[in-house]
Amino acid sequence: MNARLPLTGVLRLGRPSDIWFKPALSVVVAVAPPNLTLLALGRLDLAMYTMAGSLCALYAHSRPYAARARALAWVLLGMVTGLGVALVAASLTGSAVVLVTVGALLAAVQKALCDATRIGPPGHVILTFISSAALFAPQTLAQVPGHLALALAAGAWAWLVCMAPGLLRPHGPERRATAHALLAAAAYVESRNAHAGRAEASRSAQAGRTEESRGAHADRTEESRSAHSDLTPESRTAHTAVQAAWHTLLSRGARSETRRALERLVVRAEIALVAPADTDPARLRAWARALRGNGPVPKAPYDDELLGVDVELALPAHPWWRALGPLAPIAVRTALGCALAGYASLALGVGRPYWALVTAASLYQANITLTWSRGVQRVVGNLVGVLVFAAVIPLAHLGAAALVLCCLAFNFGAEALIARNYWLGSICVTPMALLITEFAGYQEPGRLITERLVDTLVGAVVGFLAAVAVTNRRAGDRVERALAAVEGARERTARLLAEPRPAPGALDHARRVLAAALVDLRAGVEAASGEWWQRALPQERVVHAERNGHRTLAATVRHHRAEGADA
Repeated sequence: MNARLPLTGVLRLGRPSDIWFKPALSVVVAVAPPNLTLLALGRLDLAMYTMAGSLCALYAHSRPYAARARALAWVLLGMVTGLGVALVAASLTGSAVVLVTVGALLAAVQKALCDATRIGPPGHVILTFISSAALFAPQTLAQVPGHLALALAAGAWAWLVCMAPGLLRPHGPERRATAHALLAAAAYVESRNAHAGRAEASRSAQAGRTEESRGAHADRTEESRSAHSDLTPESRTAHTAVQAAWHTLLSRGARSETRRALERLVVRAEIALVAPADTDPARLRAWARALRGNGPVPKAPYDDELLGVDVELALPAHPWWRALGPLAPIAVRTALGCALAGYASLALGVGRPYWALVTAASLYQANITLTWSRGVQRVVGNLVGVLVFAAVIPLAHLGAAALVLCCLAFNFGAEALIARNYWLGSICVTPMALLITEFAGYQEPGRLITERLVDTLVGAVVGFLAAVAVTNRRAGDRVERALAAVEGARERTARLLAEPRPAPGALDHARRVLAAALVDLRAGVEAASGEWWQRALPQERVVHAERNGHRTLAATVRHHRAEGADA
């Protein structure tokens, strides 16, 4: 199976994230005090080490604060570990080939761990950027502890910056995730109702239809909608949003009354996906609006459905390291592509091969098609970014304070724009990275621009060729596992439906497991469909599993309503 490599749409701008300003402001507040302190002390040459800790402020903004605290601590640990390995290697050898090899291996490990733990944007790229740059920084073993201490201190400050909003809005992430699920469900309901209206108008225009056949068709309407809901973009978006909300709400930690109220609202969004004809989208949107700020959470019915949440929380969590096996091909791609890109840069006589290494590392996505798209975005963003750098460098050379302020401005711009499209954010990332090299001393702008352009092209071309060379046959295995999970979850749910009185919460938990399995199946199919030289996917089996799965989801809702009516 050959993946298509698109050009149209790769640079299209999307909608900004709902919380684009949070990482943008957080990184500025995290970076500014350490850098300004070093500026006052006349030691801007140490800024690379404080930046390592400060950039941890980019992570985990969508997570509840208890989960965010743990995630940021692990990110900081990973950042300092990678930085430590790089600094020790730099102090022990001056061989550029050895250093590039170490950087490539670090990039592969960072990629695999970030994907396995699902840490989220910006993923491994920031970790790789810091560790790769540190490999080529002059270093002695005696200096390593002090430099790591700087990174830890700045990282502790970044941790505080990211946790501080919790004092004012302790359930902000959960509220946002729930509101997003409600709005996505409302958009899906409106699209399904509009489609049903058009279909009804078309049927009415047909002659010769009997009243009996109309009635039979009407009885099948809800089931048919549920069976084919996976075929629409609105449905996929809504299912993904609901699962993201559950992922946020089901994180380990104390369940307050506010959290329980939010769970009831997500249950309503979940029900809307399998019974759109009986759902009022205006009500869903009103609930979503009410979640802004810190006001009371709207009350929703079906409190007994939270028994399924209790069942789910009582289950042991799946260890993240189980995901490392399927990620092996992506890790190999990363190691090979980064190493070859670095070696090619060295062969061309470029003084900073880590730029080519980081460019290659930034390409690797879930499949070859997405990797190609990211490569195009990276090249375009970097080409425009060096032009911005050329325009800004006279201002930055006015003094050390101007240099620091320019970097802060680009930090904010990168995070504000990157959610629209990766290439747009790269327009700010590129000049920021070039300006950071000036912290250690003046750099000739023409040489910096030339080396960055060469390394960008080398990293993108060599990195993509490595992705083509390393096929990912395990993408098909993921589809097979996801199919088995959907079929098993559907069978368990069907058995519970057949029981006269299922255990309290069991059916609701089974419905949630089945819905999550369907989302994972669709994600696996889309990832495998964009892979290079992939074996043919079992499309008929996938369609059959999705159709039956959505029918079973709809049956659980009808069963619940029937029980409520009997009560």
